[in-house]
Amino acid sequence: MPSQPTRRQFIGATAALVSGLAISRTSLFGAPALVRRLGDKPNSRINGVQIGTITYSFRDRPDQSAGATLQYVLDSGISAIELMGGPAETFAGAPKNPVDMQAVFPLMRKRRENQPLTDDEQKQLAEADAKTKAYRTELTKWRLSAPMDKFDQLRKQYNQAGVTIYGFKPDAFGMDSSDAEITYGMQAAKRLGANQVTLEHPGNDEHTLKLGKLAEKNGIRVAYHGHEQQTPTFWDTALSQSPANAINFDLGHYIAAGQPDPLGFIREHHTRIASMHIKDRQGPDHGKGNLPWGQGDTPLKQVLTLLREQKYTFPATVELEYKVPEGSTSVAEVKKCLDYCRNLLA
Repeated sequence: MPSQPTRRQFIGATAALVSGLAISRTSLFGAPALVRRLGDKPNSRINGVQIGTITYSFRDRPDQSAGATLQYVLDSGISAIELMGGPAETFAGAPKNPVDMQAVFPLMRKRRENQPLTDDEQKQLAEADAKTKAYRTELTKWRLSAPMDKFDQLRKQYNQAGVTIYGFKPDAFGMDSSDAEITYGMQAAKRLGANQVTLEHPGNDEHTLKLGKLAEKNGIRVAYHGHEQQTPTFWDTALSQSPANAINFDLGHYIAAGQPDPLGFIREHHTRIASMHIKDRQGPDHGKGNLPWGQGDTPLKQVLTLLREQKYTFPATVELEYKVPEGSTSVAEVKKCLDYCRNLLA
């Protein structure tokens, strides 16, 4: 995935919320009517299909606070989201990440995809890994005594502005995470109003079993995300381990992996799909590129039509991964993606 910027602490917008709210440009977080100026609220449910976005889509924005993130969502016209951990945990008082993720994230992607790295890039990654390890220790300690009412407060602010949170994606569910830290992440998600936590599939059966059982205890679903390793049987073991284990399907990556029948997969597994990322990628024969919507090989129209006709209830999550054109912004491009979906579902 492309770069993710560093997070900035945000300042209070009102006296009542001075400890945790933010000013985003000229809009006041904590005053939803002012955020929308005229008081109108977004609605990205189109003919029964909930179009959402993952807030990772706004990673190029310099302000990653909860207030700024809400404004990006509103400006893009989205009414339901999969929320990354950063904005919510920063709002709740988590320690600041010392790593410049905007600089490091593309290098992490190159490493994940086994692309060649220069000596300087390897050095940057090694330094980032060391800082991240120390930060993770500090963050884990904070999570075990985090003020959970802050997540209630954040949910209220987003909901008042017309935005619901259906998924939460903090990095609290790794193989090194304790039961207590995992439980924290699940409980924070519930406080935010989410019905699922999302994470990259760990590729470890013992861990998906553990997560599934903890999700059952906490009354939430664990939705596992995949990249090009997705196959029709990719989630089978996890799904068999617990009714709380679910699929965070990625339609674009599935196409890039050369899988031939995404509609058949969706029909077969729709009851276990908690959410689905949508983007427009090319297939293997065309270079696997991430392209502006309508230019790739991903059957967006057919899939969205299937969701509408079959009345499937899981959200389709816009994940902006193509290069933002010069002169545009991620917010404007997410809005274009939403408009594209609106036209397909008209």
